[in-house]
Amino acid sequence: MNTILIDGKSLNLPDFNKIAKENYPVALSDEAVAKIKKAREYVDWLVNEGKVVYGLTTGFGKFADVSISKHETEELQKNLITSHACGVGKHLPQEAVRAAMLLRANALSKGFSGVRLETLQGLIDMLNKGVHPAVPEKGSLGASGDLAPLAHIILPLIGLGEAYYKGELLSGAEAMKRAGITPVVLTSKEGLALINGTQVMTGIGGLVLYDAINLLKLCDISAALTMEAMNGVTDAFIPELHELRPHQGQRETAENVLKILQGSQRVTKGGEIRVQDAYSLRCTPQVHGASKDAVFYVLDKVEIEMNAVTDNPIIFAEKDMSVSGGNFHGQPMALSFDFLCIALAELANLSERRLERMVNPLLSGLPGFLTENGGLHSGFMIAQYTAAALVSENKVLAHPASVDSIPSSGSWEDHVSMGTIAARKAREIYFNSSRVVAIELLAAAQAIDLNLKDSGKKLGAGTEAAYDEIRKVAVKLGADREMYPDFNKVAELIDTNAIVRAVEKAVGVLK
Repeated sequence: MNTILIDGKSLNLPDFNKIAKENYPVALSDEAVAKIKKAREYVDWLVNEGKVVYGLTTGFGKFADVSISKHETEELQKNLITSHACGVGKHLPQEAVRAAMLLRANALSKGFSGVRLETLQGLIDMLNKGVHPAVPEKGSLGASGDLAPLAHIILPLIGLGEAYYKGELLSGAEAMKRAGITPVVLTSKEGLALINGTQVMTGIGGLVLYDAINLLKLCDISAALTMEAMNGVTDAFIPELHELRPHQGQRETAENVLKILQGSQRVTKGGEIRVQDAYSLRCTPQVHGASKDAVFYVLDKVEIEMNAVTDNPIIFAEKDMSVSGGNFHGQPMALSFDFLCIALAELANLSERRLERMVNPLLSGLPGFLTENGGLHSGFMIAQYTAAALVSENKVLAHPASVDSIPSSGSWEDHVSMGTIAARKAREIYFNSSRVVAIELLAAAQAIDLNLKDSGKKLGAGTEAAYDEIRKVAVKLGADREMYPDFNKVAELIDTNAIVRAVEKAVGVLK
């Protein structure tokens, strides 16, 4: 694996995903090292001169007016980490913890936070050597940064807390010992710099975003496969129509579906079987397209946040300034991830409606619930129930977290973002939505197999590739059998992007 350099300004979503999910190693650029050293020299000067600077020579939050002496700075920074490690709930997945560690290191590498080089290098060593702190998923308000979860990440760095190492949950000290990393003793500004930021919400949400971009393409494939199953009318996808309402996502979806269907003998023109399709087929470009536009809005915001300084105070060594501001406030990410929640939920909404049209004999013209011996066999009847349950759950989860706020720290921090809750909800909605699409794909393959009037007619180049991938892991349903293994196998194809890769190999890159 190639080492990826971080410098606080050039991290992108693909590299972020490689480091978080595929364990690519990271290193600081030479430029970043120089900036880190310069900022630290300035922090040391401020402390030695006895300047009153929030978090360096004062307490935190409501205690900002309490002066802290020079000889108490180490205790202050350690106390900050231990007192703020107040998370509850199950531990975040390893990839989410790695994502947050990476983003915190990247933010510190910009040289505006004042940590020592050896402290930041310790965090990077943990990332590269696989020391993954045990981080409870709940407890962040998303405004003074992700204080609680980031504190849990830093505990092992100072020899405390718990961490996973090679799959085993250990004390933080033992995990660091086995990895050959020496814990650090924090000094002035460092504890605050390490936990004051939006990296947990951005890390969780960024991982969802990467998967969401792939799911957008898959939903176009799934819709095209359902078009094949239902003899869908392609008139609604012609470019002339979408040039009259030129939203980018809408145009790209229509183009994708026609590309996937190229060469199909199963789709129709208006009037051949029916004049037009129901909205769940006909309005695919408009609905998928709106979700695409939303997702790519979120991408723009996330890539800004990945390379942003989000702690407080911020050190401007070259200008002899230390400024207390609000860059730790998670509102840009909170709104973005709430938007992502809605975009993903709508993909599942439409997918389930297409599924219902296939299993409902009053709408499909196919055997009821896609089984040849209905009554004795239930076929896809309860598969649609499962999809409906997931869609309904998404509607609850899509309620925005960002509209809520509860004052904290004695009302000194009187507006908070709840951005980490928004990111966690997006993760759940992605899971639900991807499983709804998995069920639609299975149902479409089954409907194609049962559509006797089209027997022998060619599928489109892209839909055939998708159908073949599905049939590699799940054979046609004859007599009733346990269906959840088929769901899981197709879901794995989604999670590994196998279907999208196969279709793009057949028809070219999808937008």
